[in-house]
Amino acid sequence: MEDEKKQNLDIETPNNITIKGIIGLLMGNTDCNDNRKVISLGIGDPTAYSCFHTTDVAQEAVVEALRSAKFNGYSPTAGLPPARKAIAEYLSRDLPYKLSSDDVYLTAGCTQAIEITLSILARPGMNILLPRPGFPIYGLCAAFRHLEIRYYDLVPDKGWEVDLKAVEALADQSTVAMVIINPGNPCGNVYTYQHLNKIAETAKKLGVVIIADEVYGHLAFGANAFVPMGVFGSIAPVITLGSLSKRWLVPGWRLGWLVMNDPDGSLKSPKFVERLKKYTDICGGPATFIQAAVPTIIEQTHEVFFRKTINMLKQTSDICFEKIKEIHCICCPYKPEGSMAVMVKLNLSLLKDITSDIDFCFKLAKEESVIILPGMFSAQY
Repeated sequence: MEDEKKQNLDIETPNNITIKGIIGLLMGNTDCNDNRKVISLGIGDPTAYSCFHTTDVAQEAVVEALRSAKFNGYSPTAGLPPARKAIAEYLSRDLPYKLSSDDVYLTAGCTQAIEITLSILARPGMNILLPRPGFPIYGLCAAFRHLEIRYYDLVPDKGWEVDLKAVEALADQSTVAMVIINPGNPCGNVYTYQHLNKIAETAKKLGVVIIADEVYGHLAFGANAFVPMGVFGSIAPVITLGSLSKRWLVPGWRLGWLVMNDPDGSLKSPKFVERLKKYTDICGGPATFIQAAVPTIIEQTHEVFFRKTINMLKQTSDICFEKIKEIHCICCPYKPEGSMAVMVKLNLSLLKDITSDIDFCFKLAKEESVIILPGMFSAQY
């Protein structure tokens, strides 16, 4: 027991540990003598479950690109032009203006898009506004780039909406950007058009860039339809981050993008663009043959594939929400309506010998071989 307590206390803080890092610690705490298969519910990898499988169109496009032997070399810094064009056209479908290929930069998954964005915005003495709860990678990347992190709260009783008054109180002349995750990770919320418009107006008032994390874009199965933040790009400049990972169920392909939703050109100064190009030169990008497959993947994937994924997510979300109601020590403040995650509240007063969410997760892993993430790693309280 003492060793277990020591292990729990030795866990790093939210801003210097990754999700994979905490998952590794939890997996290491499972009982090796327990013959039950470990149920891992801690990471958004749909491929871990056989019911989620990408479309044949995507697989065949990658195979064809690889077998052609035309894409074994380096790609241009920003990505292959046909792939950039296809992504620009794909995202433009939902916007009141048209994106161009020059607005799109390909990245090795959305995680690299986060890293690049924060790196090019970082300056000595600057700060960034991050949502709480949110995705831990933002805090980690910001800390590495010496950006001061200021957390604004999401309000669970209002569908995890942004506390805009808190945002205004936190921001100052040194604030470079605010991050919006929609559909929400880990909260499972989907923002309305009206709320996104208020966010854009607030960003305009404060003079900050919006970083819109839309890696779960279009994975909405509740009352609110998905609306991209780029719709409001004429109000405040938006840097949209996304990928094939979730909607096409291929996180291992590492094909992401960083897109300038900036019809007024606020972000397109020569210095900013040059900084972006230099940083993508340093980082490299996704595999060239995966990039080559992108136009076919985007243009030929049938809507029935997307509907099937949405239906499965809604079904599993409904089951999860109803089952949580049967567990007295856990409640869900908001039924998930999007993404692949849900945030729940743990009532420690109803549990014996449980001191925190971390303690609960470690004991759950050891006693039941079930892996879930402690809330502190997304809430940073």
